[in-house]
Amino acid sequence: MATAEATQTIERRTIAKVSWRLLPLVAVAYCIAYIDRSNISVAALTMNKDLGFSAYLYGWGAGIFFFGYFLFEVPSNLILEKIGARIWIARIMITWGIISGLTALVTGPTSFLIIRFLLGAAEAGFFPGMILYLTYWFPAQYRGRVISTLFIAQPVANAIASSGSAAILGMDGVLGLRGWQWIFIIEAIPAVVLGLFILRIMTDRPARAAWLADDERNWLQTRLDNETRAIERDGHMTWTKALSDPRVLALSVIYLGSVTANYGIVFFMPQIVKGLGLSDMMTGFVSSGPYIVGTIGLLAWGWSSDRNKERRWHLITASTLGAAGLAFAAWSGASYWALLGMSMATAGIYGSRAAFWPMPSLFLTGTAAAGAIAMINAIGNLGGYIGPFVVGWIKDSTQSFQAGLYFLAACSLMAAVVTFFAARAAGAPAAVPSPSAAE
Repeated sequence: MATAEATQTIERRTIAKVSWRLLPLVAVAYCIAYIDRSNISVAALTMNKDLGFSAYLYGWGAGIFFFGYFLFEVPSNLILEKIGARIWIARIMITWGIISGLTALVTGPTSFLIIRFLLGAAEAGFFPGMILYLTYWFPAQYRGRVISTLFIAQPVANAIASSGSAAILGMDGVLGLRGWQWIFIIEAIPAVVLGLFILRIMTDRPARAAWLADDERNWLQTRLDNETRAIERDGHMTWTKALSDPRVLALSVIYLGSVTANYGIVFFMPQIVKGLGLSDMMTGFVSSGPYIVGTIGLLAWGWSSDRNKERRWHLITASTLGAAGLAFAAWSGASYWALLGMSMATAGIYGSRAAFWPMPSLFLTGTAAAGAIAMINAIGNLGGYIGPFVVGWIKDSTQSFQAGLYFLAACSLMAAVVTFFAARAAGAPAAVPSPSAAE
């Protein structure tokens, strides 16, 4: 009994120390990444008019980012697994910060499409790299809450991008630059600065963590090694085999539907809210509201998923809530009721992430996990092209966002349906193994 109590004490102390050391860093990094990815939604309030972009062209440019992301995602994560997170994450942040700042130099459709593609290529591997990095430090039973903490950065970033970018938009004319140009210049600086900071202080693996006591480091490494051995009991999977595994393919389709719904909201939320007759400043602040609700949903799902040691039904419920919220927003039309629907949608869509992303590491390790997580994210993030492209096309065709919102609702519902049927048929994991099972 004394030994068990001592082990639990070491566990609590170790997880707390690792959490305080790593989670603020990765959350801030992801927040900055997401701001630089999505601040274009606020910049578009004046940029589209200045450069003569239609909703169709804007949707195309906003989404082409994800083609660059798709092409370089898997190679990037395999490099991270080989050379370490510290060097590679720093490289990603510095290069994407520079390219994001260069968006201020866009003068027309061609330069807009090129810079957005290059931004996607530069950022490729960042998010799956962070997911992989967290599996190096946290046992399976903690990953729902841990990934929730990482994903807090997403709604927080959207709130900051909506309100902060709207404030920067008011700098129109300063030093002869347009307000939308200042958005890209100012919001690119933190990525470069934090990239240099990460290069200095990030620790690749627990074995190199001098800031952990010997008993803490030994407990953590032993626990993670036991989980790896339990997963590999039936054989070690290569990364090439993992890419064609039915469970990985099912998870890729699920994430594609969810991300399509998400980015359709992200890139057009300010324009939808603007339709209520608000000023640019008020549009930014009001647009941040649903993301605050999304943060609450994210934390609630992460806590519940870990506490109940269950992933699949949490994912189904969250995705269904996202679909219901989007459908309600479409039915409500241009009214404040639509904001309630958007809030429901963000709570569900963000909540689904806490149940979804711990799933790959329940049956994959090493380079197989690196390649598969990257492929799931790469395929899923094609939804970042599909969502804005389809919604922009529908808006130009119908002069309304209503049908586009119904399309996004269908995508979120598809994620729930595939989770229920395909994931079960493919044998995708639904439950978190207990520590004793791993050991």
